[in-house]
Amino acid sequence: WGCSPGKFQLKFDAEETCYLLKGKVKVYPKGSSDWVEFGAGDLVTIPKGLSCTWDVSVAVDKYYKFESTSSSSS
Repeated sequence: WGCSPGKFQLKFDAEETCYLLKGKVKVYPKGSSDWVEFGAGDLVTIPKGLSCTWDVSVAVDKYYKFESTSSSSS
């Protein structure tokens, strides 16, 4: 997946694990003044239910995987 520089409003309906091949992003969680920055070479886990703004300063290319919605208990 990839995107150009810009600001994007996102909501994650499932947990996502992503590895950035290139790019740079600041993520601002909704309702918070805090932010997290990550970029090329970073492996990131984004929690289910997170609403945030992605401020992409350098175009992003990433691999990603969403957690399965089915779960088993043991």
